[in-house]
Amino acid sequence: MFDKTTVKNAGFVWVLLTLILNASAVRAQTEHAEVRMVIDQLFRGMRSGDSALVSRAVLSTATLQTVMKDAKGEIKTEGGAIAGFIKAVGTPHQDVWDERIYEVVIQVDGPMATVWAPYQFYRGKEFSHCGVNAFTLIETAAGWKISAIIETRRKEACL
Repeated sequence: MFDKTTVKNAGFVWVLLTLILNASAVRAQTEHAEVRMVIDQLFRGMRSGDSALVSRAVLSTATLQTVMKDAKGEIKTEGGAIAGFIKAVGTPHQDVWDERIYEVVIQVDGPMATVWAPYQFYRGKEFSHCGVNAFTLIETAAGWKISAIIETRRKEACL
């Protein structure tokens, strides 16, 4: 049915295909790990009050936006340039800003990545609020950088 050459060529193609698929999987894992390191750097900076660490995780043109309900139950948004947030992180404050993320989903397409991360935020040991962070990152010559953060914020229905 099949001669030795056909079987040998099929085996070679199978090995080559396996190597290519494995290389793609390793690249995807590496990209995901690099993106996650930037997100973790942002939160380390928040916890330590290190605005320089936070600043290195974001593009200078990055934006931060919060979506929440006001006292009347109406949806409102706040935010703008990331500079105000970076300044707030570096301004001495009594309590540690501890934002804990979980069930993180990272998606990468070439030089763009998105991160979806539910969170709980604590001021010191006291629970403050929860929600979901959605990050957009861009791969630059200096590595991955956060270009936008949008978050929901609420005090109820937290996991």
